[in-house]
Amino acid sequence: MNRSPMEAGRARRRGQSPGQRDARTPGLRRLFRPFLALLTACLAVVGIAVPAASAAAPHDVKGKTFVIGTDTTFAPFEFRDSSGNLVGIDMDLIRAIAEREGFQVEIKSLGFNAALQALSSNQVDGVIAGMSITPERKQIYDFSDPYFESGVQMAVAKNNNEVKSYSDLKGKVVAAKTGSEGESEAKKLAPQYGFTVKSLDQSATMYELVKSGNAVAVFDDYPVLAYGVSQNNGLKTVTDKIPGGSYGFAVNKGKNPELLAAFNKGLGDMKADGEYQKLLDKYLKSPEAAAPSSFWDLVVQSFPALMSGLRNTVVVTIISFAVAMVLGLFFGFLKISRNVVARGVATTFVNVFRGTPLLVWAFFFYFGVPQLTGQPIDIWVAGVLTLSLNSGAYITEIVRGGIQSVDPGQLEAARSLGLGYGKSMQKVVVPQAFKLMTPSLINQLIIMLKDSSLLLAIGFAELLYQGQQIYASNFRITETLVIVAALYFVVIMLLTQLANYADRKFNK
Repeated sequence: MNRSPMEAGRARRRGQSPGQRDARTPGLRRLFRPFLALLTACLAVVGIAVPAASAAAPHDVKGKTFVIGTDTTFAPFEFRDSSGNLVGIDMDLIRAIAEREGFQVEIKSLGFNAALQALSSNQVDGVIAGMSITPERKQIYDFSDPYFESGVQMAVAKNNNEVKSYSDLKGKVVAAKTGSEGESEAKKLAPQYGFTVKSLDQSATMYELVKSGNAVAVFDDYPVLAYGVSQNNGLKTVTDKIPGGSYGFAVNKGKNPELLAAFNKGLGDMKADGEYQKLLDKYLKSPEAAAPSSFWDLVVQSFPALMSGLRNTVVVTIISFAVAMVLGLFFGFLKISRNVVARGVATTFVNVFRGTPLLVWAFFFYFGVPQLTGQPIDIWVAGVLTLSLNSGAYITEIVRGGIQSVDPGQLEAARSLGLGYGKSMQKVVVPQAFKLMTPSLINQLIIMLKDSSLLLAIGFAELLYQGQQIYASNFRITETLVIVAALYFVVIMLLTQLANYADRKFNK
């Protein structure tokens, strides 16, 4: 590695003889000391670390708890076992280092891109997700010492005997994971061999794309492919490994140096005493093919995790719908107000939240708001805000439409009997409007329950998220999604029947 001019200068100074160093006059040393002290202080103020202060001692982390972001589907580095526990090389490594160095970790399984956004917005303290150390990323993050040397391979469907090398890819589509080293290598080779790269978020989804024939090959990290093949993912590797980059643990630039120092120390100790190699062997050494299991076995194994996700889906839907009803009633009445300002406020609310994608607000509340306020936001709060504000805009229009559908003569008749405007609305108009609104409100509740699946993008552990966790480790995507769909169907049917019963009970 070439030394910088500053490093070379320091080396030359270190090479000076004692006589040369002593040749500087004491007066000159006294002259420069104030300037050096002032320069050090200024660098500290603007946040530039000086060498003496940049190395944090690992013992600074003892007793602390750090939130660590990770991917959701990147076996064998991070995935969930049959009991729903997050395991893998990355997970075992960070937990082992935490135990050795005396700190605690709280793992947030978010997805690769979402984990990086969470790190940038200070929602997490660090990210370990099979992330390659690149010059571009080093400008944004501080990396640990490398803990794994990676590489990229190409795989095709097990029954594909036509594609055996890159030269067989001309005019065809290959899959790669967004932001990964596999995607980078595929795009480098694409102009030379004439194929098209389709980027996806998950390894398991890429493999399914190849098996379905919508892509002929997949570029992925070799340990991930090797693990997938051992789990009967329906693929086979057909090329040698392209030497790749190194994986590292990342923190924000200039932040949590003590955590980075502790990770490096723990990693070095594990390599020295052999624990690191044992960890790698556990997931990578001579993997045996997984024994085939039936669909019923899959149902039994995945049931606890899916029930946990279903519970979260129902709870977040109920809370969000209650908040959305309050918002919808409030802005719905503003919408029919005679006050121009009130109508304008309600119209703006509806246009903003009905005219923008729900997923945009999920990312804004969970990643954007912390960057604006400097305070992290709980994922439940972000989920409820996203669903309730979006549905509140639709319920506002349902309320407005329901009230305006009531014959104006009803209000006039009530007023002629001496009732005030408020009492007339409360006793006469709103009860009739509610009967008209009920079918639309039930429909909005069902839509909200299904929309909650979008929260998986920010790592909310709802039903579909849990399904992804399951097929990320066993690669049985179609069967897992059938189970998830069946659960959604059952819950929606029960919810619809309950809502219709309430409708008949209260709207006789």
